[in-house]
Amino acid sequence: MADDKDVLRDVWFGRIPTCFTLNPDEVTEREAEPYYLLLPRVSYLTLVTDKVKKHFLKVMKAEDVEEMWFEYEGTPLKWHYPIGVLFDLHASNTVLPWNITVHFKNFPDHDLLHCLSNSIIEAHFMSSIKEADALKHKSQVVNDMQKKDHKQLWMGLQNDKFDQFWAMNRKLMEYPTEEGGFRYIPFRIYQTMSDRPFIQKLFRPVSPEGNAHTLSDLLKEIFPAWCLSDSSCKRYQVVIHGIEPLLETPLQWLSEHLSHPDNFLHICIIPTPTD
Repeated sequence: MADDKDVLRDVWFGRIPTCFTLNPDEVTEREAEPYYLLLPRVSYLTLVTDKVKKHFLKVMKAEDVEEMWFEYEGTPLKWHYPIGVLFDLHASNTVLPWNITVHFKNFPDHDLLHCLSNSIIEAHFMSSIKEADALKHKSQVVNDMQKKDHKQLWMGLQNDKFDQFWAMNRKLMEYPTEEGGFRYIPFRIYQTMSDRPFIQKLFRPVSPEGNAHTLSDLLKEIFPAWCLSDSSCKRYQVVIHGIEPLLETPLQWLSEHLSHPDNFLHICIIPTPTD
């Protein structure tokens, strides 16, 4: 892969200032102070909120505590989506800090997956990596790795160790030079205005004629009416890791440099804020 290590570092160390507040309906023995945390964009809520849980448990009785879950302005937050995706999708145009409400009761089974241990997060994370490698390399790279290599990827994410993670993840980003890119680009497109969780389909980084496909090409494939007029272009923002990349950026470069640790390129399409 092209070695743009500064870009990789900027993506890895992206943080969102967040204020966690206990839901007022929770039973407490004394007032619960808010808890502030810089959330890593590339991680998962249930992986980085042990301190939040310990903070609020200090004011609660054990019998009043069930599984912890999070909500933003009435929307339960899916822990299996990366934190940056949740923010870009639901809160990108709000004033920081991001205000998240913490619950210990009435778990919304219809909206959220249960997550009672880090092993569940690890299983989800490794499943995504394997799915991405099936798209990129027919699973050849991930299958050639040993169990300790898989564990290195997970521990790198869990412990926020950039070098540990990328020493192994680099292998998942390689491809034969003559092919010009991966077999298919692992991507997911999220929309606030859709009932579908996300859109995912097969899309190659290079056209049959050998031209590099761009982000614009992908959007036109998924949404045929995309940008037929300037007004439709301006109605929506295309956001990856909190920024709006140029639509002419090659997809292969985006996949190598702006994918989350799960090896997917997570793209959020959100309405442009009106003045």
